[in-house]
Amino acid sequence: MTQPSFATHEVFNQSPAFEDVDLFGADRPLVEAVTFNNAGHAHVELEAFGRTWGSAHMAERGRLANEHTPRLKTFDAKGVRLDRVEFHPAYHELMQESFHAGIHNSTWDANGQSAGGSSEVSRAAKFYMAAQVETGHLCPVTMTRASVAALAAQPDLLAQVMPVLSSKRYDTAFAPWSEKRGMSIGMGMTEKQGGTDVRSNATRAVRDGDAYRIIGHKWFMSAPMCDAFLVLAQAEEGLSCFFMPRFKPDGSVNDIHFQRLKDKLGNRSNASSEVEFTGAYAVPVGEPGRGIRTIIQMVQLTRQDCAIASAGLMRSGLAHALHHARHRSVFQKHLVDHSLMQAVLADMALQVEASVALVMRLCRAFDQAPHDHLEAAYMRLMTPAVKYWICKSAPPFVYEAMECMGGNGYVEDGILARHYREAPVNAIWEGSGNVMCLDVLRAMSRESDAGTEVLQSLIQDTAGLTGGPAAASLVARAFLQADNERTARLAVETLAKLAAAAALSEIHPPHAELFARTRLTPEPATMYGAANLSAEQARGLLARALPEM
Repeated sequence: MTQPSFATHEVFNQSPAFEDVDLFGADRPLVEAVTFNNAGHAHVELEAFGRTWGSAHMAERGRLANEHTPRLKTFDAKGVRLDRVEFHPAYHELMQESFHAGIHNSTWDANGQSAGGSSEVSRAAKFYMAAQVETGHLCPVTMTRASVAALAAQPDLLAQVMPVLSSKRYDTAFAPWSEKRGMSIGMGMTEKQGGTDVRSNATRAVRDGDAYRIIGHKWFMSAPMCDAFLVLAQAEEGLSCFFMPRFKPDGSVNDIHFQRLKDKLGNRSNASSEVEFTGAYAVPVGEPGRGIRTIIQMVQLTRQDCAIASAGLMRSGLAHALHHARHRSVFQKHLVDHSLMQAVLADMALQVEASVALVMRLCRAFDQAPHDHLEAAYMRLMTPAVKYWICKSAPPFVYEAMECMGGNGYVEDGILARHYREAPVNAIWEGSGNVMCLDVLRAMSRESDAGTEVLQSLIQDTAGLTGGPAAASLVARAFLQADNERTARLAVETLAKLAAAAALSEIHPPHAELFARTRLTPEPATMYGAANLSAEQARGLLARALPEM
């Protein structure tokens, strides 16, 4: 007698997996932004990176690292204190690939000086692509890269660290950093009572010869398995910055005791800890009492990476939604061929194209700031503005991408649910939205001449775009009014969109005009798909966003 097969249905009308793609070559706006911002010479390297990170293998590594989250091992079986975090092998493979590609150090030379050229732009392209696959592991990667800017305030320490930090090898050994083949550096600033107000930190630094003993508590210290951390603590001179290694000079484990790992909404592959310092060994970095000034050099770079990663998350959301819509049939034709869905996807593609143009323009400013005062001013003014706009744009954008895919986008089997949980973190960490707005106001007040010069440059670059002059006038008036904090959010958002239009106008003027017309006019559409784009404009945007597969 024939047994029933129990097969209830045939799976059809589903999009194939979006994997084994070249994340660089398939992204025309990225290719053009990299080229225009002086990193065209890196195309071969970036194509190889894009193929590696766009592979099914790396997609699986991202899934595994998030499903098998880090575990804190506080004690061993005999009760001996361990304070170690265990990760799934997939996490280590992600870290290894990022280190091998130099995402943690390629903007510095072997001495810890700026690598120059277009190193910021080419590195940003890699960071942008890696964020599309797995964002959590990039936390220690970005902190390691950014730490060099703060360590520059202590040249003797920087000279000791760079021979290890400049390596592209990822070393998981739990050992003193000086004995390793490669190292990572984390950061500890936030405390329970302060958060953003780091001046209220209660952690104390007690002098012990040429070093210090740190006593206190940090409410958030990310990536606790880093080999060292930059932390803030109150010394006799005031709040100061310190370099705290996992091991003391005698080889014993430092007195860094992890209380727990944070149970976060997203960013789950990355361990974030709450920690107690019980006399932890540390050495000073920079001038005593000027800890914020020292560590803000590191924060500036981590904010830059927050914006790049958020743009990457939006790009991934767009790519998955567009790929799905090209294969899914609804009412006798592909989803992407329905005018309403095409309008939504094209509007999203326009947002991503402007965002990647803006972040690469910002990275060009980082490259050129050491020898160009206008680029340095652009970097200082626009870093918080770009972080504000792009990082706050990511969560609703990723949600829209999920909606384009319907139930397939909402389930945990796909990547967009993970992206959606991940998206808010970059707006919250390294300075929330209000802090970014205050930083823009502060930059304008401290360097009013330079800030005005940057604004004048943006006005000139957007003078011919619909809504450009009016948007520039709004920003200028907002900065000049007495109570500028009250309207700071509107001013900073408009400034960022004005800069995005200017950046895109250098690369693809027709789409810059579309962006300006739909984003800079007095009453812009607030939902994706509500912008009035023609069918031809929509097809052009989608063709640039992703070739048909």
